[in-house]
Amino acid sequence: MTFLEAKPALLVLADGSVYRGWSFGAAGTILGEVVFNTGMTGYQEVLTDPSYRGQIVTFTYPELGNTGVNPDDDESPHPQVSGVIARNICPLPSNWRATQSLPSYLENHGIPGIYGIDTRALTRKIRSLGAMNGAISSDILDADELLRQLQTVPAMEGLNLVRDVTTAAVYEWTEASNPIWAVSPPAASAHEPPLTVVAIDFGIKRNILRRLASHGCRVIVVPVTTSPETILSYTPDGIFLSNGPGDPAAVAEAPALIRALLNHRLPTFGICMGHQILGLSLGGKTFKLKFGHRGLNQPCGLQRQVEITSQNHGFALDADSLDTSQVTITHLNLNDRTVAGIEHKQLPLFSVQYHPEASPGPHDADYLFQKFVETMRQHRQKSLQKTF
Repeated sequence: MTFLEAKPALLVLADGSVYRGWSFGAAGTILGEVVFNTGMTGYQEVLTDPSYRGQIVTFTYPELGNTGVNPDDDESPHPQVSGVIARNICPLPSNWRATQSLPSYLENHGIPGIYGIDTRALTRKIRSLGAMNGAISSDILDADELLRQLQTVPAMEGLNLVRDVTTAAVYEWTEASNPIWAVSPPAASAHEPPLTVVAIDFGIKRNILRRLASHGCRVIVVPVTTSPETILSYTPDGIFLSNGPGDPAAVAEAPALIRALLNHRLPTFGICMGHQILGLSLGGKTFKLKFGHRGLNQPCGLQRQVEITSQNHGFALDADSLDTSQVTITHLNLNDRTVAGIEHKQLPLFSVQYHPEASPGPHDADYLFQKFVETMRQHRQKSLQKTF
């Protein structure tokens, strides 16, 4: 793809804003919620993250595609975004790991993109007015027609997108993180049987599963529709609640499932969507953020301890809705003071609003996997003591 070969493309927002650029990836028309990601690396992980289901992602970093794509960096079997917006696209990658260019990768998977627009202006608009629906098209260059089509697209609030990305069948994950890239965890004892973790899949990323496996866990991934009885039949040492897309309050079956599991006092660790679902199961409420948190530079912490975290979400827990007699807020997002972590005062459960596996992102939060493992070991030891 060269500049002379590029086809014109149009981006229209629900407020009537029009951006003219050039098409890359697949030709056609796509509609979805337009958001922005502030990360400077890891575009392939972003594109394949199921948490981005139904969204058109604007990359604030001005150059996209210079490292190409490769099978090892996929977070799911295929791209999950609806569309891509970029300032500039590199059609000829320069990286020894690349097996394909970004434009051809998106074309193969039917994902349209637009480049050549002022992404700074677009990002400022989203920050000012909030995330909104938009349309990308290389076929329809009539802005009024695209705006008419946008009127039929539902808002993200109230959408249950988890059903589109959760696994269709139970499977066991065994692959650990590649030692070349991984933060090395403490080695599990060779004489200690592996800890069994049941991961409830709201849209889980592969590198989250790899981190659990690297910490010596046997990981069983189950659909969100799995019954508590089926989950308990695996005799889990702990429950993991994954990331996922859409409005957490719309995943109606999830809080009841989590509440049923909490009755068994199993160690539970939730991230992102799982964090929100856990809060809902404890009687809290969620709300839609104006433009969300999407990037790998989000500061979170409390009491002079700060982690730089990787985030991707458009909803948050309402701090005032949490029962402070049961729940402690352990982390705040230090940009807007929204809830970024909670822990139960009596039960062995905790959650964070970010992605601790750092794919992409910094490794500040990787200790949370070890915390989960230690909680499960303590729970197992207490259970053995009760047996004798």
